Amino acid sequence: MHDILMSLILGVVEGLSEFLPISSTAHLLVTERLLGLGDEWEAFTVVIQLGAILAVVAIYFQVFWQALIGLPSSADARRFALGLIVALLPSVVAGLALKKLLDEVLLNPAFAMPFIAGCWIAGGIIILVFERIAPKPRFFEGDKLPLLKAFQIGCCQIVSIIPGVSRSGATILGGEMLGVDRKAATLFTFYLAVPTMTGATILELHHKASSLTHGQTLDIAIGFVVSFIVAFFVIREFLQIVTKYGLKPFGYYRIAAGLALIAYLTIH
Repeated sequence: MHDILMSLILGVVEGLSEFLPISSTAHLLVTERLLGLGDEWEAFTVVIQLGAILAVVAIYFQVFWQALIGLPSSADARRFALGLIVALLPSVVAGLALKKLLDEVLLNPAFAMPFIAGCWIAGGIIILVFERIAPKPRFFEGDKLPLLKAFQIGCCQIVSIIPGVSRSGATILGGEMLGVDRKAATLFTFYLAVPTMTGATILELHHKASSLTHGQTLDIAIGFVVSFIVAFFVIREFLQIVTKYGLKPFGYYRIAAGLALIAYLTIH
């Protein structure tokens, strides 16, 4: 019963945080720390990310399907697919090059929590500042961005390799600074999440799959389903919130969460 409850909690945390600019990796690490969970849950949190990925595919199925079947005949479909590829490449190269540093230093239990707190606060301040100085948008269609803009947004995604730096926050905010409309940048972020998160999950499972046990099957199934359901509703609401209010609410949240984590670490 304890493991089922932990699976439910982690599934909710993953679904809530994966597509918000607050860093799902950081939230999962902090949640595991607060719940006193051990290394045996690391592979679990990797697998349930697939539930959140599936939520994007479910919501934007028509976009992906039309692009897929249109590849042989549609220039727009080919541009969409190529845009995702060129946006994905920078983080693939950086992720493979920096994985050892990430695992041994940034995810080291001795440094991870203070580092995450600092990243939350710094990221929150950056959001509040950049939202004020972002240029007037010139690109308004998330599925028809110029290849150069797609590549530049992909370069922005590199910083999300750092725990506490949100992938969606980096790409949406980066897109805004590059002249992409906030809604268009958010949509492109959702589309880019599918190949990015799928690749990252496969890579992580390659290293951690051996720690999965047959006894975790039910826990994984619960976490997967919960993360899918929560992410499904979060994605739909997030687009409306971002369109209306921007990223500022999440900037304030990040600062508050970082300060709260520092207070917790000080006490404990």
